Amino acid sequence: MTPHELVAVLEKHERWLKNRSGGNRANLTMTNLEGSNLAGVELTQGKLSGANMAHCDLSNANLSHADLFAAHLTKADLTGCNLYRADLRGAHLRGAKLKRAILKEADLRGGALLYGGNGANGSKGLDFVRSDLSGSDMDDAMMSNANLSGADLTDVSMNGADCEGALMAGATLMRSTMKNCNLARADLRGCNLSGVNLQGAILRDANLNGAVLAGANLRNADLQGAKMEGADLAGADTTGANMARSAENFSIQIQEALHNHYTWINTNGAMGSRADLSGADLSHIDLHGVNLSGANLRGVRLVGAKMRDSLLIMCDISAADLTDSDFSGAILDGATLRGTNLSGARFDGAGIGWVDIKGPDGRPTGRLWAANLTGSNFTGASCIRTNMRGANLAGCDFSSADLTGAILSDANIRDARFTGANLTGASLPPPPDLDD
Repeated sequence: MTPHELVAVLEKHERWLKNRSGGNRANLTMTNLEGSNLAGVELTQGKLSGANMAHCDLSNANLSHADLFAAHLTKADLTGCNLYRADLRGAHLRGAKLKRAILKEADLRGGALLYGGNGANGSKGLDFVRSDLSGSDMDDAMMSNANLSGADLTDVSMNGADCEGALMAGATLMRSTMKNCNLARADLRGCNLSGVNLQGAILRDANLNGAVLAGANLRNADLQGAKMEGADLAGADTTGANMARSAENFSIQIQEALHNHYTWINTNGAMGSRADLSGADLSHIDLHGVNLSGANLRGVRLVGAKMRDSLLIMCDISAADLTDSDFSGAILDGATLRGTNLSGARFDGAGIGWVDIKGPDGRPTGRLWAANLTGSNFTGASCIRTNMRGANLAGCDFSSADLTGAILSDANIRDARFTGANLTGASLPPPPDLDD
């Protein structure tokens, strides 16, 4: 198509949009427009499926509601372009510039292309083409409610982009930069977010079930209410991140176990059942003030969990991972935390001591049952004013922990390590007799 022919098409399209005589909707399907200067053009509702617009300048153009199905926009300049509700299924946008572009409710899913063969077997069928946006610049783009399901977004830059409510299930976002990106309520199920920079991103109420976030940067990100069942957070940096999740964001089995346990507690065992959550992944769950006394939490993952003021009396939490969790003010008297990882956890004002065993009549028997923390790792933990009186702390590692004002009297601290720990005002038992 010559430049004169293209100008004529654009002029007729503008008249068509204004319902003027002589107007005609632009049909540039499969047209080769590579490298053309189309900055600021008005192509609302234009037909551009399969068009080759690689390296085109489409900055500030209006392509809202346009048909760009399987269009080639490789390394095109779409800065500030209006692509509202555009059909970009199967489009090629590798290395494109989409800064400040409007992609609200745009469809960027993969698309099926019909092909007809003239070869020996004359085969015909459909080819499914995945939308390719890898390496594109989408900083500050407006993409709320856009559909990018299954799209290739590897190495993209989406800093400050607004993707609220976007559908991105199954998309590949490896190594992408998404600092301060708004992904609230976004569907990111099964997404590959390995190594993605999500520092300061908003992921509130997002669905990250089954997503891979290995090695991702989630510093200061907001994941309040996010669904993360089965998500892979191996090596992810969650420093300062708000990842509290209510029980409703976990599986039905976990919700039922918690509900039945509450009933069991409130009816003194007459109804419901004791919770058995051994080996469950409850990372970042918010169970503030919950009563899980007597529950089986052996081997559970409670990384970053919010357990302030909870009751966990006589619980089995052995061999569990409580890294960076918050148990401030919680009562864990008589609990078993043998071999548990408590590094970086907060137990300020918590009680992890002994409990008076009660008889069948509900009266104290005078027999004390001490908390068992043998071999637990408290490295870097905060245990300010924690009451561990009478607890078995043999072999515990309190290196660099803050034990200011902690009560460890009558506790067993044989072979416990306190290297670099803050013991200001702490009440310690006498040193163990080495000959004993």
